[in-house]
Amino acid sequence: MNYIGSKHKLSSFLKKTIKDTVGNNLSEMVFCDLFAGTGIVGRNFKPLVKQVIANDVEYYSYVLNRHYIGNYKEINAQQFLKVLNNLEGEEGFIFQNYCENGNENRLYFSSENGKKIDAIRKKIEFWKTSNKINENEYFYLLTCLIEAADKVANTAAVYGAYLKKLKKTAQKTLHLVPAKFSTTENSHQVFNENSNNLIQHIKGDILYLDPPYNARQYGANYHLLTTIAKYDNFTPKGKTGLRNYYKSSYCKKNEVKISFEDLIKNANFKYIFLSYNNEGLMTENEVENIMSCYGKYSLKTINYQRFKADKSTNRNHKATSTVEYLHILEKHEQ
Repeated sequence: MNYIGSKHKLSSFLKKTIKDTVGNNLSEMVFCDLFAGTGIVGRNFKPLVKQVIANDVEYYSYVLNRHYIGNYKEINAQQFLKVLNNLEGEEGFIFQNYCENGNENRLYFSSENGKKIDAIRKKIEFWKTSNKINENEYFYLLTCLIEAADKVANTAAVYGAYLKKLKKTAQKTLHLVPAKFSTTENSHQVFNENSNNLIQHIKGDILYLDPPYNARQYGANYHLLTTIAKYDNFTPKGKTGLRNYYKSSYCKKNEVKISFEDLIKNANFKYIFLSYNNEGLMTENEVENIMSCYGKYSLKTINYQRFKADKSTNRNHKATSTVEYLHILEKHEQ
């Protein structure tokens, strides 16, 4: 998925730095990815550790992590994918509210793809309620649908806006493909909670934090993925068809430091790693001052090229040089 803040390109840097800090053998350790997003970091550590705890307050993220992290035994879903890919489209909630030729003139998807999303989403729910699929298969199939829909979405990057005309990738036919995941001997935990609340009830060895860096709320930027995932009944608001969404304190300048210190204070983990960058609401010194109060602090940095939409065209992408900080805390025993 094309995801803001994804750590896919930084995975080698994160893995090396974490191993250099805690040791190469992670096989008996519990690793927590508290702001998991699409679960890229947790997926990388899943084969290496005893258990992954993944959490995100956004429901579309929960679905992805419930599959990629929560599923740890092999799933054979080819027969289900074949049925879903061959369904006739239906004019349902997504088509009417978010598609070409729908009632609201929102151009997030082509007519064909909107109808396919509706038909596939209804079939998955029917299979679940009629016990044709179990919970693991349910989240597997929802993940396949979310990722397939994202590939044909008519957006520049996020769902805060749609393009005026269907771009080439949005004209392609939606097609579900297997959502491959790592199988492991041990089970894992996945949550859909406020991170500052959850941190009071979990414990482990390595805590990885990748909270929002700026004022952009993920609930608004990816609202349509949550709508597909939940497929609930609500009245979409405004030009972009927003739903009510969670507003994170980590996106608010006057609240972020208070929330961050509360999180660090309550974390029952020996090693804490915070990904942040030079464009974040908290400065490097502010993060250091907070973390240093709770143990031995250090910092690693890396320069990398990230890409963002070119606002002049809403289509092109341009490279921007960014300094990524990895703040490290070896916490005092509580």
